[in-house]
Amino acid sequence: MSPELVSILVLVVVFVIATTRSVNMGALAFAAAFGVGTLVADLDADGIFAGFPGDLFVVLVGVTYLFAIARANGTTDWLVHAAVRLVRGRVALIPWVMFALTGALTAIGAVSPAAVAIVAPIALSFATRYAISPLLMGTMVVHGAQAGGFSPISIYGSIVNGIVEREGLPGSEVTLFLASLIANLLIAGVLFALFGGRKLWARGSVPTDGATGEGDAGFTDGETPGPGTDATSGTATGTGPATSGATPATPATPTAPTAPAAPAAPAAPTAVAVRPGREAGDTGGTGDTEGTADIIRLTPARIATLTALVALVVAVLGFDLDAGLTAVTLAVVLSTAWPDDSRRAVGEIAWSTVLLICGVLTYVGVLEEMGTITWAGEGVGGIGVPLLAAVLLCYIGAVVSAFASSVGIMGALIPLAVPFLAQGEIGAVGMVAALAVSATVVDVSPFSTNGALVLAAAPDVDRERFFRQLMVYGGIVVAAVPALAWLVLVVPGLG
Repeated sequence: MSPELVSILVLVVVFVIATTRSVNMGALAFAAAFGVGTLVADLDADGIFAGFPGDLFVVLVGVTYLFAIARANGTTDWLVHAAVRLVRGRVALIPWVMFALTGALTAIGAVSPAAVAIVAPIALSFATRYAISPLLMGTMVVHGAQAGGFSPISIYGSIVNGIVEREGLPGSEVTLFLASLIANLLIAGVLFALFGGRKLWARGSVPTDGATGEGDAGFTDGETPGPGTDATSGTATGTGPATSGATPATPATPTAPTAPAAPAAPAAPTAVAVRPGREAGDTGGTGDTEGTADIIRLTPARIATLTALVALVVAVLGFDLDAGLTAVTLAVVLSTAWPDDSRRAVGEIAWSTVLLICGVLTYVGVLEEMGTITWAGEGVGGIGVPLLAAVLLCYIGAVVSAFASSVGIMGALIPLAVPFLAQGEIGAVGMVAALAVSATVVDVSPFSTNGALVLAAAPDVDRERFFRQLMVYGGIVVAAVPALAWLVLVVPGLG
């Protein structure tokens, strides 16, 4: 067996173990790089570490560090509430607000699972309250996260653009971003039409008191606060004094099924209230007992963080500064000004993602050193039909990513495609965009992190049925999207 084939098989084993044993793929890749590099490629430690992506390490740490500070001081909570306030009772807009919100979070640097973890519980709670399909709401959240996931300052975008630059391929940050944005936006539109969107438009507005929609906590879909209930908080305040006559009001007491549900509303803010940077009475949660504007307000720390996020976008897009170094610098400034808010932010850096991508790319570096990349690229090119080879790569990315890490498979597939792309028969920009879309749009699968987060966040649903729905939908996406991405992004670029 040739050394090149051994290294490819080891990569397959890494993906299988990471999928079946829940071991970080990056740690496995580091171990594989050591084993294959030492025993098969006869490399020393310097040769193995030559492939370590130091630039991407700084990007991953810097961007997630800045976002962790935004989460710690309540800036992300403010963004969530500001977005939800836009709904104002229009139920049909809620899924789109959640789509846009997760897209905005990932576009400014949140790791995709982090954005889904923030928004999914809120979104699925809305779905339960207003009788929106949980499948519609959950998939809108995931596709929203992927829609913004390839902005030039996002985690995915930084990784893919960094790999493209390191491999010497022609690239287009704007094309990559727009390809993912448009693909996920179109999928979201189809989902909205198929899973109840038209009925939601026909329903119109529902009365909500409290901009987040949480002010009516404890009420079922379409109900309005009745006598004896605080219209702001949705909690029972007593029955007698709230009506014009105490005796007629007595029957209202048994009809207060809303009272047991009231404690559920403070549950979310309770968890959020422990975060640093809260002021007295500033819960920052999705359910509140005052007006949202009174609780989630712009503090100096949050204004400074929002300014830092805008500055990061301007610095990267307007002045072509390094995203990682810029993000670290902004994070350090915020940490110095508000040390209490950011004390725990370093611990909230996406270290597992850092380990994953650095490990996978270090192993890819070993493959490059021993000639496996050239060998595999020549094998793909040897198929003789460039379009067939391209669509096969897209399907490999989609199938593996549905069960494993999207970042990991992109980090492996793009370098493997370099010799094939170097032949000039397939446009590199379109091929990279097609691979990126194919490998990330399938994250709706319940076997992926994002799909699992949506499944876990759905309250009051038949989880087995919801799991089957996500699995069937994920299978449809895996079967259809790579071919469509290939048709739209690759075929027009055929040399």
